[in-house]
Amino acid sequence: MTDFSKRPHIQDLDWNLLRIFVVLVDEGGITRAANKLLRTQPTISSALKRLEDTVGRRLIERGGGRFEITDHGAILYREARRVSDSLRNLNTMLHEADDDVTGSIRIAMASFVVFPPFDDLLGAFHEQFPKVTFTLDVMPSKQVISTVAEGLCSFGICLLAKPLKRLETTVIYREKFGFFCGAKHPLFGRANVDLKELQNSTYVALKTDQIADALHPIAKIRQQYGVGEEPTGTSSHVEEIRRMIIAGMGIGSLPIHAMERDMRDGRLWHIPLTVREPELEVHLVRNSRTALDRGEKIFVKMILDYISSTDISHRSFPLHDVIPDAG
Repeated sequence: MTDFSKRPHIQDLDWNLLRIFVVLVDEGGITRAANKLLRTQPTISSALKRLEDTVGRRLIERGGGRFEITDHGAILYREARRVSDSLRNLNTMLHEADDDVTGSIRIAMASFVVFPPFDDLLGAFHEQFPKVTFTLDVMPSKQVISTVAEGLCSFGICLLAKPLKRLETTVIYREKFGFFCGAKHPLFGRANVDLKELQNSTYVALKTDQIADALHPIAKIRQQYGVGEEPTGTSSHVEEIRRMIIAGMGIGSLPIHAMERDMRDGRLWHIPLTVREPELEVHLVRNSRTALDRGEKIFVKMILDYISSTDISHRSFPLHDVIPDAG
């Protein structure tokens, strides 16, 4: 039986057990971790028990289909992940004298980042450095910020409600959010809709659609006009909000430029309102304390070079809102 009263000794920690633990948490279960590591389930279970015996703390609550990381497990995972990334970067840096750029780039991204130049940069980088692998982890903007702050990823792309004190931020693009409804909604096809008409409509909301969160301009409008005080559906992902709106569950706020195809196909209706629609900024978020390997540095530089060479008016969506230059 594990003695949960003793304190862990750093010198007793086996890196192989920590590596298995990181994969176990990443995969969210013993079976998936075993498949990932090409080991048996009893081996993974035994490794977890040995690690818990070493640190003297329960790391994962399991049994009866339950698999939940504990507070102590979350602390150990964060630090073990940091060590894992550092070792990965060290291995890459030791080989930087080689002609080939290798390594892995992990980016924490907010849901539904629709910015074609970023896709172009991704493609151009891959064409030039095909041995570099990418992991794009989608998560709420608040989690993107904490992930970057903890050094668990190369950098992040997310919406920001206010400047950050300990992280570097650069505006990648701006996007307007509008209110939308599906074809089944009574406001579909209507023009000149007043916000007061939305008060009696059901509403589906992103979880960041809060006064103190990334979508605070939208939350402020909703609060002012009493729209969607009790949402009929919520999600952390824009794609799922879009799904619920199309399904007729209610109106919701979405980035306008990302919904142009659905509007053309008659699946969504951009409700015209008498107030100015909120414009939000999507930022590149970096942690100066996180050491980047060669590939990460090159990719970040490609993004920053594009930003510095392209006026913000051409990085603001919808693009048809941009006033052409005189002459």
